[in-house]
Amino acid sequence: MQGTIDGFTHGLVTPVAAFLMAALGAALGLRCTTRSLHTARSHRAGWLALGSLSIGSGVWTMHFVAMTGFTVQEAPISYDKPLTFAGLAVAVVMVGIGIFIVGYRGATRMALITGGTITGLGIASMHYLGMAGMRMDARFAYDTPLVVLSVLIAGCAATGALWATVTLRGALSGLGASILMAVAVTGMHYTGMAALDVHLHLPPTLPADLADVLPGDRPTEMIGPMLAGPACFLLLAAVVLMFDPRAVTGGPGPDPRTGGHPRRTAREGAGGVRYR
Repeated sequence: MQGTIDGFTHGLVTPVAAFLMAALGAALGLRCTTRSLHTARSHRAGWLALGSLSIGSGVWTMHFVAMTGFTVQEAPISYDKPLTFAGLAVAVVMVGIGIFIVGYRGATRMALITGGTITGLGIASMHYLGMAGMRMDARFAYDTPLVVLSVLIAGCAATGALWATVTLRGALSGLGASILMAVAVTGMHYTGMAALDVHLHLPPTLPADLADVLPGDRPTEMIGPMLAGPACFLLLAAVVLMFDPRAVTGGPGPDPRTGGHPRRTAREGAGGVRYR
């Protein structure tokens, strides 16, 4: 029996909220990446790590905010905690690899393609790992062309966002890059959900107490604990950026050798971002 899927149980509330979470994580993470380009090499890893946590947390939070609006009419849904939180680790690590490549290699074509591809794969891996953590008496089947399209959306948009981050300056360009990254995450998510078919092993009429015997936790039980950790990461990034306005404007940091005046400036040439 094929299940009746509804990805918009609460209307536009969950897609809009999910998009805003993805945009917030991307805005903080990409600003940290921009700031890393204008700081001493010894401090760059810290900014990039904070950026990885912000983007990865935003991606993961977006997924599960969106999933609160996902239901299968004939069956209750629960989630396996280890797989669910493994998705967060995958998102942070793979996004981190991508932005570390771009953060240290600059705007070279190979760095952007490699970093964007890895970042996009991290977004997609988190999504499908999160789907694998769903528990219901059913078999999932995916439409391969739509799955491929979802990964391409994530990779292309992530590459574009990273390019804008390391080549353009100013708050407006940063906002555009954040929106592009949020489009990558939400576009990938809903394209991946459109690829899903649920084949139920259960009779059409379910016992009223069936949800109580399924393994895992209900979405309403997990949403609070799931959001607590990522919210802390995003809050940490926001506080750090709040006390460093240059991370918002994309300007170079002070150089103690010049009395606190900026010395390092970025130039983009054929070989990428160079500093002097």
